[in-house]
Amino acid sequence: MFRPIEVYIGLRYTRARRRNHFISIFSLISIIGIALGVLVMITVLSVMNGFQKEVRERILGAASHITISGLGGDLDDWNDVIEKVDSHPKVKGSAPYIRTEGMLTNGQLVHAAFVRGINPALERNVSEVQDSLLLGDFADLQAGKYKIYLGKYLARSLGAYLGDKVTLVTPQAAVTPAGIMPRLKRFTVAGIFETGHNQYDGGLAVVHISDAAKLMRKGDAVSGVRIKIDDLFEAPYIGSELVKDLHGGYLISDWTKVHENFFRAVQTEKRIMSIILTLIIIIAAFNIVSMMVMTVTEKQSDIAILRTLGSSPFRITWIFITQGIIIGLFGILLGTVGGVTLALNIETIVPAIESLFGVKFLSPDVYLISDLPSDLHWNDVISISITAFIVTLIATIIPASRAAYVQPAEALRYE
Repeated sequence: MFRPIEVYIGLRYTRARRRNHFISIFSLISIIGIALGVLVMITVLSVMNGFQKEVRERILGAASHITISGLGGDLDDWNDVIEKVDSHPKVKGSAPYIRTEGMLTNGQLVHAAFVRGINPALERNVSEVQDSLLLGDFADLQAGKYKIYLGKYLARSLGAYLGDKVTLVTPQAAVTPAGIMPRLKRFTVAGIFETGHNQYDGGLAVVHISDAAKLMRKGDAVSGVRIKIDDLFEAPYIGSELVKDLHGGYLISDWTKVHENFFRAVQTEKRIMSIILTLIIIIAAFNIVSMMVMTVTEKQSDIAILRTLGSSPFRITWIFITQGIIIGLFGILLGTVGGVTLALNIETIVPAIESLFGVKFLSPDVYLISDLPSDLHWNDVISISITAFIVTLIATIIPASRAAYVQPAEALRYE
């Protein structure tokens, strides 16, 4: 049965000076190794969480949490749909939209784009495009004025600036005396926005929903209704509830399906990185094994005396397990404190290092996110600490069990 005497002797061995200084060095290396492994793991996973959160927010700043469209492509009764959707307690807002794809031309410059027709009065309820304007004013987006707002990189590709005229060529055809011609319309650039996501900054153009309806000849119909909810992670659940309320006849999609491959790839990368970083802790645990083996070898005479006094092999084993656990816990504590501190302050520390050495780790011309974000999850901290403790315990049990088989007569022969 486990008793406090094992803990007492284990603490004595941990604190006592040893004749063999290599054991003390290995103890220190073991603590540092465990601490660095835990620190790096907490910091890296926090940064990956930060990137995932930042990208998700930027995507959903221009995209929608849930989208409802008609089975045939157009949604005629969108006013009724909005009325039913807005009655759901977890829906924050909804707005109709018209979507089409086409080519934008400015002089000799041509670029593909997807055009979204929006209702300015309702769009703010579902997206942040109106809050991401770099140039222009969304107050100019009025029906019949044929104003267009371009993503930052789309405007750069077209060489377009405020007041320029660009031509939108749609895939829908128009029958004219000259034959079948593509439908096109000239728009005036009234604004340039930046959402922070290349997919939208490099390919999205926004026009008034009324102008889009005339161009697409949709009449009073729209492409669908975009919905914003309180908790974006409940999108699949709320979407299924809305299906029941609308009684079928509609297509409902949410952001987890539209961007499923991207976020699944990020999650897979996070798991793989966790496995790789766990290997750092396992490598550090080998130092504990080496240290414990040397400790057992040095303390053979003490073990023999304890066995002679009646200590059981089990109690001898727990003396050295206690010693290993103390070293592991000390390393885990240092690593956790250091990792949490670094993760919470990395957005301040990294810019300071960049300023000090005159470098930029994430160039805005290359990377989607130029700053190093961090999002500390306490469940990750707990999981990492538990994993490190289990690895430490396993590394301690093997050499500690060897101490139980020391024969008193052999150990005391030359004493």
